[in-house]
Amino acid sequence: RQIHAYRGHDEIAVEAHNIKLGRGGIREIEFFVQTQQLIAGGRHPELRTKATLPTLVALHAGGWIDAQARDELASAYSFLRAVENRLQMVLDEQTHTLPADTKGLNRFARFAGFRGRDDFAAAMLTHLRNVQRHYASLFEHARPGGDRPSLSFSAAADDRETLDRLAIMGFRQPIEISAMVRRWKTPAYDSLKGAFAREQLAHIVPELLHHFAASANPDDAAVAFDRLLEGLHGGGRLFSLLRENADLIALIALVLGSAPRLADSLAQFPEVMDAVIDPSFFGALPEEAELGAVLDRSLAQANSYEEFLDRIRIFAQEQMFLIGIRILSGTVSADQAGEAFARLADVLIRSLHRAIEASFATQHGRVADQQIAILALGKLGGLEMTSTSDLDLIVVYDFDQQRPESNGPHPLYGPQYFARLTQRLISALTSQTNHGVLYRVDMRLRPSGRSGPLAAQIDGFSSYQEREAWTWEHMALTRARLVSASDGFGARVESAVHAALCRRRDPEAVTGDVLEMRKGIAAEKGDADRWDLKYAAGGLVDIEFIAQYLQLVHAWEMPDMLDPSTARALEKAWKAGVLATPDAEVLRSAVRLYHDLTQILRLCLPRPFDPATAAPGFISLLARAADVPDFATLDVFLAETQAKVRACFKRIIGE
Repeated sequence: RQIHAYRGHDEIAVEAHNIKLGRGGIREIEFFVQTQQLIAGGRHPELRTKATLPTLVALHAGGWIDAQARDELASAYSFLRAVENRLQMVLDEQTHTLPADTKGLNRFARFAGFRGRDDFAAAMLTHLRNVQRHYASLFEHARPGGDRPSLSFSAAADDRETLDRLAIMGFRQPIEISAMVRRWKTPAYDSLKGAFAREQLAHIVPELLHHFAASANPDDAAVAFDRLLEGLHGGGRLFSLLRENADLIALIALVLGSAPRLADSLAQFPEVMDAVIDPSFFGALPEEAELGAVLDRSLAQANSYEEFLDRIRIFAQEQMFLIGIRILSGTVSADQAGEAFARLADVLIRSLHRAIEASFATQHGRVADQQIAILALGKLGGLEMTSTSDLDLIVVYDFDQQRPESNGPHPLYGPQYFARLTQRLISALTSQTNHGVLYRVDMRLRPSGRSGPLAAQIDGFSSYQEREAWTWEHMALTRARLVSASDGFGARVESAVHAALCRRRDPEAVTGDVLEMRKGIAAEKGDADRWDLKYAAGGLVDIEFIAQYLQLVHAWEMPDMLDPSTARALEKAWKAGVLATPDAEVLRSAVRLYHDLTQILRLCLPRPFDPATAAPGFISLLARAADVPDFATLDVFLAETQAKVRACFKRIIGE
């Protein structure tokens, strides 16, 4: 495949060699590891590590590489990192380039522990050539088009045979697609101004079109890629990397052809590809502290409230895109993705809470001893979010009742103050700006629902939960999780939630309420569509109801059972002895399957899934997500799983 042709020559000069980005360097070792993770990491979580050396060991242990590749690449990596460290000690700066002159290289070689330039060069070249050999072996059997039909896109006119082949491949409008591809051979966009960029793109076009043809809508995928080119600046580097890595071509084609929401984000923010092609991308997901620091740096540059809202949306969309890519590539599990989406939402909510509360205080001041907490319920509370999840929130507050008026230029009375502040927060989350809506917010789970105030004073919240709340409200409360709170106030709110859930209840009354509620949902939503994973008989709602039912009935004597995550709640119920082992095995397996499939469906489809009209590429993606060989097997497996879950529901709760 002439992997390195764009670098211009085959020989390596040691003088002035970049040990990180140059041939045989650190980056090629990292790309070697990344490519193997991309291929195998979806089914082998032990390969989803961020550090290079442990991953090489894991790749060998799993049979993905031989011992020679492990040892030579590990040795080269350690050698190059040691050289990098010495380089930066000498120059006292972040550099990766060796001295350009022989005299300077000779001095450096002695500093690095060698007798001179020649000994150092011999050792260096041995490692660089080993890296080159193993890196190139990844692509020995890859073909840029090999046995696929030849496609010709001349700048002058359409090729008749190519038009026919495009139609056979599944493109509905081959003339328009041909014209589009021919335009890519011209400097029509900023990304294509340079001849090098156009040359690199031309090499990957056949592979791209092949993958587009396997997508749900080949024409739309090609148009989405055209939009990406239009927004991209300087495409040469990206196209070169794609040319080297067929897996990344397939991944981008999968995004553009199967995940329209991600495709829109990619077209709007093409710079996110920098993160995708970074070798560390397929390592560990970023932690909250890391996300918060990056967001804070961006928001600090906002010069107005409008820019603040835009910046927080841009950050959210970029991060959602990157999580989505990880889902499609199979390098995170559904549980990890759900937690990553929730972690992102937590960071955004906390940032908005701080900013909105401070901004609100400039107009209205503060109420004496004011305290605020934001509770998440539903998918956010349970750390099971998808790319399209709403936010189910409850805002709880307290203040000094003896001094209820705020002290700002436009004072507000206590409850009014917190209702207005909550409305401001909701508006910041839901307002349509130039960069869209951040989240849809559902406040119906607050005390008294739509008829109640937007925010609840903590004593009123506790009283409502104790005296007035319905069983379904307490079921929802089992998924409550504190997201943001004033110092010290969060513990009070969590204690109020805990007290509400640990109250002793009549099991028969709870059973009757849960059954009535499930029947009502079935009557309203239907439960016969197997691929309505949430509402189908034996679907996700049945599992969630079982977990919530067991917590409400038993938490009074086993409070450690409480957990907002459905999967963890089931695990705790089993360990507590209130969920039989056969039922636990069925339910734990089913919830994993449903979450695996739901993440893909929500990420890729803007409408309900219909197996009869789904593209082959997409149904293969679903089968891969469920870890079964094909869609026919998945369809049968899903039906069997739902039947087992429904039997568990009847056994545990009734019918």
